[in-house]
Amino acid sequence: MTFAQPPKDPLQRALLRAPIWIYRLGLGDLLGERLVLLTHRGRTTGEARQAVLEVVGRNDNTGAVLVASGFGNRSHWFRNILEEPRVLFQIGGRRRRGTAEPLPPEESGQVLAHYAQRHPRAASALMRGLGHDVGGGVRDYERIGSDPVNGVPVVRLVPDAPEAGLPGFSAPRGADVPRPRN
Repeated sequence: MTFAQPPKDPLQRALLRAPIWIYRLGLGDLLGERLVLLTHRGRTTGEARQAVLEVVGRNDNTGAVLVASGFGNRSHWFRNILEEPRVLFQIGGRRRRGTAEPLPPEESGQVLAHYAQRHPRAASALMRGLGHDVGGGVRDYERIGSDPVNGVPVVRLVPDAPEAGLPGFSAPRGADVPRPRN
């Protein structure tokens, strides 16, 4: 089995990053509730970085959302949140400050299996595109999510407060904002 890598071709990268510009233009509502704009700090530069990810689960009471790292631990955003878990995230027009918490492997597997039950075609196409064999159904999604080396880890984005008005997406600076490690 071969695993897909993040795109290196400039055109492919531009196409995958197009939703970021939709959010930056203030049109996040057009993308609905299934996508989230994640703003995080680069682990070496400390600069603000962004990625648009699919929401694989949510808790409407707490405002927490679940996102999957399709490229596993090779994803830059995933490696960055391991170093600095303080993030900003936006779904539609709602922006929040919060914390990114990777789920334990077994829980990641359960989340992916549940997502596959709710959105079977999308989940199957995504996993095949990433090089994962999901021919056997729900157990395959559990296996992929539970694999800590070549799997698809799931991250919980937990808001600090129910609603936080944030002034855009520039890299925040201030006493309460974590600084990059030297």
